[in-house]
Amino acid sequence: MTSFDYNEEQLNKIINSYKNKREKEKERYERIKNTEEYKAENRERARIHYEKYKEEKKEHYHNNKEFFQARNSYYYYRKRNNLKKFIEKFPERVELLENHGFIIPI
Repeated sequence: MTSFDYNEEQLNKIINSYKNKREKEKERYERIKNTEEYKAENRERARIHYEKYKEEKKEHYHNNKEFFQARNSYYYYRKRNNLKKFIEKFPERVELLENHGFIIPI
């Protein structure tokens, strides 16, 4: 693995070139975002992406359905300040969320 040892001047040059690149990209986007050609290309790209990954999204949801239900229930009860009721009513969902890394305050 290579180690990068840059001095202050080199670091500033790298940062400034990155900032300039991002500004140019943003200017270009602002210039073309409302053109009909760009909108058509973007819609086509989005449509192709949707068609390509539709089955994968469906499968992902199906495989994680219980987790999504548990997470939505948690958010519902948390929003209404009823986490104790959630913990009492759905201990299996609490366990599932904790296994996925959620920290549920008691």
